[in-house]
Amino acid sequence: MIAGHCTKVPRGINMENLQSGYLFPEIFIRESNHVQKKPHARLIKLGVGNTTEPIPDIITSAMAEQAHALSTGQGYRGYGPEQGNMALRIAIAEKFYQNMGVKGNEIFVSDGAQCDISRFQMLLGSNVSVAVQDPSFPAYIDSTVIVGRAGKVQMETGKYGSIVYMKCEPENNFFPDLTTTPRTDIIFFCSPNNPTGSAASWHQLNQLVEFAKANGSIIIYDSAYATYITDESPRSIFEIPGAKEVAIEISSFSKFAGFTGVRLGWTVVPEELSYSNGYPIINDYNRIVCTCFNGASNISQAGGLACLSAEGYQALSTTVGYYKENAKILFDTFASLGMKVYGGRNAPYIWVHFPGFSSWDVFSEILENTDIVTVPGNRIWSRRGRVY
Repeated sequence: MIAGHCTKVPRGINMENLQSGYLFPEIFIRESNHVQKKPHARLIKLGVGNTTEPIPDIITSAMAEQAHALSTGQGYRGYGPEQGNMALRIAIAEKFYQNMGVKGNEIFVSDGAQCDISRFQMLLGSNVSVAVQDPSFPAYIDSTVIVGRAGKVQMETGKYGSIVYMKCEPENNFFPDLTTTPRTDIIFFCSPNNPTGSAASWHQLNQLVEFAKANGSIIIYDSAYATYITDESPRSIFEIPGAKEVAIEISSFSKFAGFTGVRLGWTVVPEELSYSNGYPIINDYNRIVCTCFNGASNISQAGGLACLSAEGYQALSTTVGYYKENAKILFDTFASLGMKVYGGRNAPYIWVHFPGFSSWDVFSEILENTDIVTVPGNRIWSRRGRVY
């Protein structure tokens, strides 16, 4: 507690309900402490899902050209459409949603997928119920807590009482048993999954869509790692018939284009998707975007267009291949040691089983002995994650 002047403004009860620190800043603190003790250490950072390879020149040149144009009377542009440059929206539809019925006006360009997750939480308010994969990306849970729909945390399990945790374990191929999953309004689902690296099959996603239809639920589908898929697994929820009636898709340029620092993403909100009263959700999401967001940077959007050009996309495919090879090296190494390891094929993540050890203890041992930063499973998979 910092001493000093206090206002009369109480802290929000939802912020008080959050557990300790958000995962990735906590990892950064431990990483910084390690560097203070070993200032000459050459860290290999496998913690926060950051990219390391330079962005191809064809893409940075497009951004540089756009930035320079702002210094000229002819090229200066101020606010653009809050929904994004229509040329980019159409390019996204053509590149990632061909033959799926997704139109440019259903795509909202943003400053990243994580921001869009929070915008949807704001849109839906505190009176809806939520299900998440277990394990899942921490932002789904933390943003649910912040808007006040998570309930109280159960200290013995680390879970929130009002969130439905859909168990995804090796025994069920990391896909939940929907026959035992209770109905919720919202289902957060990430494929390929962060952190397990597993990708849902067409059959599994068809089950999910049918489950959402039967229950009148909305799927918020995170496809940030779709470009890493190497097999026949769907790259979009909209490959499944009827998904436009029950799903929203959030995606990002971060992991396939190296835009973690540039910040650019998109969300697909189908015109067919509506509330229980028949009102189109796309209308409300447009209002949220116009009220809370003035649109992605025109510089980053110029880079996004260059990414989706034939030459730009080919260059990025090479970069994605580099990250996939790194994941394969790690997967093969752990497997050769006789350890149970998952992922590494359709995503840049591997999920390693360390039976009998605390995940934070494994994190510390790897960091101290090898200067490699990893992610402890217990912060993303409640108690079962303590051994991953």
